[in-house]
Amino acid sequence: MNTQHTAGNQAKTVSRHVRSHTRKGEEVSVQTIGRQYATTVEDLWEACTSAHRLARWFAPVSGDLRLGGKYQVEGNASGTIQTCQAPHSFTATWEHGGRISWITVRVDPEEEGARLTLEHTAPADDMAEFWEGFGPGATGVGWDLAFLGLKWHVLHGVDKPEETDHWEQTDEGRRFITDSSAAWAEADIANGTPRANAESARDRTTAFYLGEEPAC
Repeated sequence: MNTQHTAGNQAKTVSRHVRSHTRKGEEVSVQTIGRQYATTVEDLWEACTSAHRLARWFAPVSGDLRLGGKYQVEGNASGTIQTCQAPHSFTATWEHGGRISWITVRVDPEEEGARLTLEHTAPADDMAEFWEGFGPGATGVGWDLAFLGLKWHVLHGVDKPEETDHWEQTDEGRRFITDSSAAWAEADIANGTPRANAESARDRTTAFYLGEEPAC
């Protein structure tokens, strides 16, 4: 493992929120994750919209990465870019597993750097059973890992570890996943989910990401 691939206090420097509201007459669940990076708005925007740079910290992305274009994240979601206001925001559909949800990505100046904020909105009915079992951490931990990869890329100029490096199974990687899962559970509790339910879902999500069987 590259010695520069360290999580540090990443799990604590990321903001996470969960809320429910109505979108076009439909009940939706919204996860929001944000973090400040020590770089410029323009650099952070390019890191989030250039196929070459996305492959270094997130995943290979193919397709037409401009307004109205269709994209495909390798091994993950596909979708259509719906709006784009460079270098500050874009929205896109996020289509995966027969379900459609939406992402909003914003880049804003903040103090001496720039803040990346991502909102992931999904129909509440589609997510009800999934969230009951695993909570928002099921997708939230994945976004956390992406934000960590972006930190390595922007701050240290290194690529995220390859899957063959098994970083997530190192002691540091396991701590990061555990802390991220716990933080998403707390965000869920703040949104009104009973603590017992949120903590049970947290444990199942943590076990899933660590490749373990959840405790009974």
